[in-house]
Amino acid sequence: MQARRIPKILSFESIMWLFMRISGLAMYVFALTGLTIALIMGARTQMDMGTLLRWTFFPIGTHVTSSDILVLEQWINPFWTIMQYLTIVFATMHGTNGLRMVLEDYMDAGWGVHVLRGLLLIIWLFMLLVAFNLIQTTGAV
Repeated sequence: MQARRIPKILSFESIMWLFMRISGLAMYVFALTGLTIALIMGARTQMDMGTLLRWTFFPIGTHVTSSDILVLEQWINPFWTIMQYLTIVFATMHGTNGLRMVLEDYMDAGWGVHVLRGLLLIIWLFMLLVAFNLIQTTGAV
């Protein structure tokens, strides 16, 4: 009888497994926080449903300026900017890691896995740069 192997606790795969669970929960928290605070701030009377949903999942200033809200200052402030950055970082990392997991299921171990991880890192950084540029150019701060 052979002894059972105990997996490493701090391996890359176990850390990424844990990250996927935490980032999924974090995205729910960000969405519910955005929706709740928007409703408290008066979105139920000042926004239509489409604008409210866009604001919930990606609160950028243009989603508010395209609605019938008269006072924009309360909607475009540092709190919402921080929410934008956190949502983007967690969502892109979660999605890129999920793509990595699916692609690695179909690859043999070897140099191809390292090339894939490098390419996904470059793609993730590019997506972050584009998203951060969008946040900065909308005048959210």
